[in-house]
Amino acid sequence: MEILQSFWQILVNLGALAVGIVTLGIHWFALVAWLAWWLFGVNWRKVWPVLAGGGWVPLVLLIVLGAAAWSALQPVPPEAARVANVPSFWWRLGGVSLLAGVTLLCGWLQDQFQWTPQEINLDPPTAPATHAHH
Repeated sequence: MEILQSFWQILVNLGALAVGIVTLGIHWFALVAWLAWWLFGVNWRKVWPVLAGGGWVPLVLLIVLGAAAWSALQPVPPEAARVANVPSFWWRLGGVSLLAGVTLLCGWLQDQFQWTPQEINLDPPTAPATHAHH
């Protein structure tokens, strides 16, 4: 009887572990999907020259606009910002900048480990030229 109780306790603990893992996965799904996309879905060998050629300017603008929109939608700063007495916009700008920095880190990692994704040609194949016989 003691073995059955131990086995039941193991099953209950495994169920609690599974629920905890699923809850954690749902909570962090957006971040994991974001990182997976920028690490394995984007060809950073093509992105780096675009950013170096001036594409960083719209990126910085999007970061600032994203922080401004976030601070307008959620004007109350987080608990940690209230302790440090940091205004909501600056707190949000730091969060968005951190996300952009981690995204650029994904590009650097892809370059270092040569995880460049395969090229996918989305153009339809051209029809062979037919010559009219006279």
